[in-house]
Amino acid sequence: MDIRRLSYFLAVADHGSFTGAANAIFVSQPAVSLAVKELEQELGAKLFHRLGRRVTLTPAGEALVEPARRALRDIEVGTVAVTAVAGLIAGHLDLCCLPTLAAHPGADLIGRFRRRYPGVSVNMAAADDPADLGGRLRSGRCELGITESATVAGELQCDVLMDQSLAVVMPPGTASHALPVSLSRLRGTPFVTTPAGTSTRRLLDEAFAAAGVEVEVVVVTAQREALLPLVLAGAGATLLPEPIAQTAAARGAVIVRPSPAIRRTVVLAHRHGSLSPAASAFAKLSLPAASTPQRA
Repeated sequence: MDIRRLSYFLAVADHGSFTGAANAIFVSQPAVSLAVKELEQELGAKLFHRLGRRVTLTPAGEALVEPARRALRDIEVGTVAVTAVAGLIAGHLDLCCLPTLAAHPGADLIGRFRRRYPGVSVNMAAADDPADLGGRLRSGRCELGITESATVAGELQCDVLMDQSLAVVMPPGTASHALPVSLSRLRGTPFVTTPAGTSTRRLLDEAFAAAGVEVEVVVVTAQREALLPLVLAGAGATLLPEPIAQTAAARGAVIVRPSPAIRRTVVLAHRHGSLSPAASAFAKLSLPAASTPQRA
């Protein structure tokens, strides 16, 4: 098995056709077909079901996907080591992030990294939920993940980035509270939130349950970017990280700080073992000097 055949195989798996894979990696379709055929002959198993112009993975193909991604990632770590010596004048970083952590601290950390290493490009993937983020890291599709420590599971190393506070953001015109407010006083408040299984929804449900209050959810949306517009439009309240809540306040929203405080530990997660020079530089630049490693 060589790098070229594995990369062509993954391109077909990701794009669902030989033509789509060829277009994505800028090679001819016959070259992709031949490489996959040679790989199938080498392994002694069919990797794809051919369905006209489309293809689907066979069980053998499904079994190869994650090992292939890990192999290519590990090879990349070795082949770009010279870039580290050259001061990261070029390179690429694949990073995934929970949507509610993308603006803070994700954007701040990536901005800091790009200012230091302008020759390195960053692909910031949005994970659907914590389970999706963990799967992307374990499969090798992403090398680093910004997530919440409580949601990480399964053979990943986590290094603490920060402790993040969250606030309840209310529609404009809501009566303001100067002091932290017990969640029991928010009984009956309509909430706009993300689906069950997401990090923010879990925090909201757990905080209200601890206060003996049932959350009144009136709008559920997987579109995180819609949360603040929905609040500003009067659809209900929501739970947002403190820095994003401050932005909301500037647009007229009313901020309520709950008591007890709702907090989460934000971590940088990755597979155990060596990181690529770009990922290693990102971690070194992002992590506090006294960051505490955690094992999931």
